[in-house]
Amino acid sequence: MNRRWPLLVLIGSLSLGACTRRAVPTKTTTPTRPPAPEVRARNLDFRYLAAKGKAQIDANGEKYSVNLNVRMRKDSIIWLQASVLGLGVRARITPDSVQVVNMLEKTYYAGNFDYLRRQFNVPVSFVQLQSMLIGDYVPAMADTALTVTADGPMQRVQYRQTGILVEQLIELSRARLQKLNVSDPASQSTLTVTYADFQPIQPGEQQFAHGILVQAQQPGRQPATVTINYRNVDLDKEQLSFPFSVPAEYGRNKRK
Repeated sequence: MNRRWPLLVLIGSLSLGACTRRAVPTKTTTPTRPPAPEVRARNLDFRYLAAKGKAQIDANGEKYSVNLNVRMRKDSIIWLQASVLGLGVRARITPDSVQVVNMLEKTYYAGNFDYLRRQFNVPVSFVQLQSMLIGDYVPAMADTALTVTADGPMQRVQYRQTGILVEQLIELSRARLQKLNVSDPASQSTLTVTYADFQPIQPGEQQFAHGILVQAQQPGRQPATVTINYRNVDLDKEQLSFPFSVPAEYGRNKRK
């Protein structure tokens, strides 16, 4: 997709009315807005999250399986390591930066989210990446009109931002996101994320999707898929560290 969803806060345009002076002041009224529809999704409440599992990747004509290690400090840091026999890729991501070390190619990258947009051919921001990895509902920006409808055991939430159509299906019995669809009519590109294998993190607690299927499609390119199967998931079990270092002999990747 060549548009970002929704990577930038929508800035309301400032309407500059006529500056004609009036002898008699006029009384203005603010129209009453209807209440926003209730979205029945419950996002995870945590400070630290740790998850381990496997990921199968099918992209650019290549297929491979890696061990996946994910750590988060909510809304602050995402730490990822995808490896085979201890070698692979490690990333440290914050809302403002992306750092990636490729231990196989002995290279590293330091920059911003443009790197992830090019790698996965989809628009992505820190909040969206965090939500996608843990199956959280992604709310619309302020003042964005929502369409909320019942669809059997699901609640369907749709909204449009910067030309991108976003649809999220929430399983009402769990109050958790089951599917995310993002489409760009202009480029005919789509991104679909499906969540499955819901299990309680601890007995009686909110359920977490241990299975995630990410599918991206762009015209003229083969579909790309990433299948994640988490094995262990812990919330706030301990204060996590996010180690990241670059060996001196590694060359810097010049992509920006």
